[in-house]
Amino acid sequence: MPAAEVVHWGMADQVTTLSEAHDVLSKLLPNPRSKPQVLKDYYLRSAEVYARVAEIDRAHHHEALYWANREREKGEAIKTRKR
Repeated sequence: MPAAEVVHWGMADQVTTLSEAHDVLSKLLPNPRSKPQVLKDYYLRSAEVYARVAEIDRAHHHEALYWANREREKGEAIKTRKR
């Protein structure tokens, strides 16, 4: 049996299609009970990935922009404590 694939943000930074972005980002999604800052960081970083993909995968430009906006809004809606 092959070893489990280890997915990391470096892989997300290299995707070139919307399908690849969905695949990699879904594997990076933290547990919903993670600390708010962890969730916020994930959503804002995934928004950046989708926005970049929108410029590369032109056949899915508008859909990738939708996902970028959706993830950004989710991230910005998460309140974190200020120190």
